[in-house]
Amino acid sequence: MRMAGRIEAKLKAALAPTRIEVHDRSAAHAGHSGARPGGETHFDVEIESPAFAGLDALARHRAVNAALAEELRDGVHALAIKARAPGETW
Repeated sequence: MRMAGRIEAKLKAALAPTRIEVHDRSAAHAGHSGARPGGETHFDVEIESPAFAGLDALARHRAVNAALAEELRDGVHALAIKARAPGETW
């Protein structure tokens, strides 16, 4: 499974999001630190989950990072996170 699919599956299992988008931005970072020839190193995640209700931004990011600990060890170099609870705006 490609890394974007792994990221989405792990976040769905851990946080039961009502909305999730995972974008591979690796091509824009080719030649930069952490980039690999095959890509799959730089991602943007937008996630909405009831699990984030009452949590500040840092706690939300920690929850995402905890769910993706294996992927972060397996080559994800950069992960931009937008996390919200249902009813909040970006």
